[in-house]
Amino acid sequence: MKYITFVVPSYNAEKYLDRSIPSLVPGGDDVEIIIVNDGSKDKTLEIANKYAQMYPNCVKVIDKPNGGHGSGINAALEIATGLYFKCVDSDDWLDLDSYMKLLNLIKKHHGEGTIIDLYLTDFTYNRFDEGKTKLHDHSRAYPPNKILHWKDMKYPRNMDFFMMHMFTYRLEILKKCNLKLPEHTFYVDNLFVYEPLFYVKTMYYLPVGMYQYYVGHSGQSVSYENMAKNYKHQFRVFNRMTHVYSYEQINALDKKHKRYMLFAVLVVEALTLFYYVIGKKQGSKPEYKELMRAYKKDNKGLYNKIHFRTRYIIPTILIPPIRDIGTKIGYKIVKKMTGWY
Repeated sequence: MKYITFVVPSYNAEKYLDRSIPSLVPGGDDVEIIIVNDGSKDKTLEIANKYAQMYPNCVKVIDKPNGGHGSGINAALEIATGLYFKCVDSDDWLDLDSYMKLLNLIKKHHGEGTIIDLYLTDFTYNRFDEGKTKLHDHSRAYPPNKILHWKDMKYPRNMDFFMMHMFTYRLEILKKCNLKLPEHTFYVDNLFVYEPLFYVKTMYYLPVGMYQYYVGHSGQSVSYENMAKNYKHQFRVFNRMTHVYSYEQINALDKKHKRYMLFAVLVVEALTLFYYVIGKKQGSKPEYKELMRAYKKDNKGLYNKIHFRTRYIIPTILIPPIRDIGTKIGYKIVKKMTGWY
């Protein structure tokens, strides 16, 4: 039995796979590792095939034309056989001790017939360029080492925003929401978190820093320069996010479940505002106006809830010049607090 399917979307990842894949193979026959070569022009496919030959019982390779990060996840979802599904970017890796704890916990719960829709674990930002690491510990927000329902969750702070690196979803949840991420689009991790979350009933938070996130290297999509250049990708993601569930659907959820769904929209909208502000030189203004117009027209209840009945009311009521300055300052504060790029 395969307890976890790992997808490793890989584009020109020859420098990183020899760190990423060895961190996954200790799961042995209990896991499935799908390396997706996304039209790479370097030796990514050659390295992926090397691991498939070395570990034929757990490593598979998909070789496909370039379609972006979401396309790689989609391809893996089509053939995944694990009970759970986790994405590990090709330049990231897992902490071995934490990984084994999660795998053994999943096996234990499965043996007991306990169904967990979503396992949450912590993650670490690794800034090799500055010689710094920062563990993101979420034990304040999520009660650890117990089966959780939404009623057990605390009200989220800004620092408690759900991120893809924390998530190991039950594969059936991803199938239930018919997840298919947009191709040729950065920042689809927000959709990977948000869309299946609607169907989650049970969770388990294991307080271990399993995911090791490599930030700060050149060419990363989350560098300031690339975010400014790629603002359209963020707009595309947010447009889909505001159309996938109506406010009426979200409002019908349990109280705390609804809070987390709304909080996810709020945070991604704040990020979208930041992309708009730093993308102005690339012409983001008219596209941002159209994005907001469609949002308000097509999902008015959600628009009004976020803009006038949450903390997002502050940027809503500020005049644009002050709002834009505040957005840049806010980004710098978050960056410093989180150890982000």
